[in-house]
Amino acid sequence: MKNVAILGSTGSIGVNALKVIDQMPDDFRVVALSANSNVDLLAKQVKRHKPARVAVFEHDAAKQFKACVNGAVRHLEPGVEGLCEIAASKDVDVVLLSLVGGVGFAPLLTALKAGKIVALANKEPMVMAGEQFMLEADRWGGQILPVDSEPSAMFQCLESRKVKGGLRGYGKHVRRVILTASGGAFYKHKGSLASVTPAAALDHPTWKMGKKITIDCATLMNKGFETIEIMNLFGLTLKQVEIVIHRQSIMHSAVEFNDGSILAQMGVPDMKLPIQYAMTWPDRVCPVVEPLDFVKAGELTFAAPDFRRFPCLALALEAAKAGSSMPAVLNAADEVAVEAFLAGRLKFTDIARVIEGTMKRHRPGARLPSFAEILEVDQWARQKALELL
Repeated sequence: MKNVAILGSTGSIGVNALKVIDQMPDDFRVVALSANSNVDLLAKQVKRHKPARVAVFEHDAAKQFKACVNGAVRHLEPGVEGLCEIAASKDVDVVLLSLVGGVGFAPLLTALKAGKIVALANKEPMVMAGEQFMLEADRWGGQILPVDSEPSAMFQCLESRKVKGGLRGYGKHVRRVILTASGGAFYKHKGSLASVTPAAALDHPTWKMGKKITIDCATLMNKGFETIEIMNLFGLTLKQVEIVIHRQSIMHSAVEFNDGSILAQMGVPDMKLPIQYAMTWPDRVCPVVEPLDFVKAGELTFAAPDFRRFPCLALALEAAKAGSSMPAVLNAADEVAVEAFLAGRLKFTDIARVIEGTMKRHRPGARLPSFAEILEVDQWARQKALELL
């Protein structure tokens, strides 16, 4: 039995992870949970799964939660401190990291230094400093297993061969990877995107996710983030990544090897499968999703992304090419701009303008920056993006 800690248990990934665990009670035990501020749902999760420790990120919500379940569970400090304490706990075997944005940076580093298996759904830290995190995993004996649907699909395809050097050793055996994207809420939208509302942007055609990632899907920034993430995970170059729009979300991604053969991972669009695989790897166990009906699925279509209508994707690829600290600037500016859009303070089309303006004001160095330097750049970029608003 594996002891699991879920950082971000009240989000869509965390909720689905607990559903997986419910179906496998002899394989997993929940020992710690964390949430941002949804104390009502967290209290229900605590009652059902009885974790030993709980962390609530927001200070006011943490006080409310203590009053809600006083004495039933050990309460950790709010903020990043509580998340890191969970990540380093000796009784934790797997840390499912499903936080939102750069807040997952410190917990990921803490978990790797503690030699944990990290089931990673929080891609932003890997965007900010992915190469450094992979080096830390090697140094401390930790392991990063991707949970996001597309990176997980590639991981499953790449596992068809064993290579030296861990995940980053796969790059030299690959001609290209085909990274699929649903296209988000506006891929077929006619006319200008300047006046679209947050409510419309949150209406994703395939997946039900949190607000931040859903907006990133609508701008196609999420696919840019995944490009940087898989480059760092698997030791790929930008030229080895091809992005295609696949509206049906049946082929989750594919890998073309040096001999020209292509392996694709397919299935119904349901996050429970990649969540389960990251927690049970290298084993495949009981089914947690419905079988794929190819006849019912019908045609599978593929198209090139429209970089003109969705400039955030082009900016992400530009950051990937620049490397060094530029992806951290990209991520920080995106977080600020998306938050402003959701609050009604910024037009949808101005998200890209804020990000571009922030990136233009940054000059990345030639060497690999340290974690401390990345965090300094992150704070600088957030302040610069706020000024540009």
